[in-house]
Amino acid sequence: MSEKIKFEMEFVIQSSPQMLYQYISTPSGLSEWFADNVNSRGEKFVFIWDGAEEDAKLLKKKSDEFARFAWDESEDNSYFEMRIIVDEITSDVSLFITDFAEESEMDEAKMLWDNQISDLKHILGSV
Repeated sequence: MSEKIKFEMEFVIQSSPQMLYQYISTPSGLSEWFADNVNSRGEKFVFIWDGAEEDAKLLKKKSDEFARFAWDESEDNSYFEMRIIVDEITSDVSLFITDFAEESEMDEAKMLWDNQISDLKHILGSV
């Protein structure tokens, strides 16, 4: 297994940080754009796509700022994080994604985030 490489992406989202936080940190919010369904029990989140389940642990979260998850099967220190950044001057809201992928899967991973965030923007009415 090759080593995963950290990558970051930034998306400008027209939404309040408070509303956006609900979509990145709660099972109901994540179910609307990230996965077909999401269930949680404490720190354990179960993401369901086309009937297949992936377990993740909520590592950290801070209200209206970020949520960080790690997939259960990851044996390295990789995680994925969704962080809300508000520009102090313009008040523009951005969603900053940090994730890890193997080099051979980097383009696919970035395309997946592009598609997921596009769905999120659509739900939020952010063009």
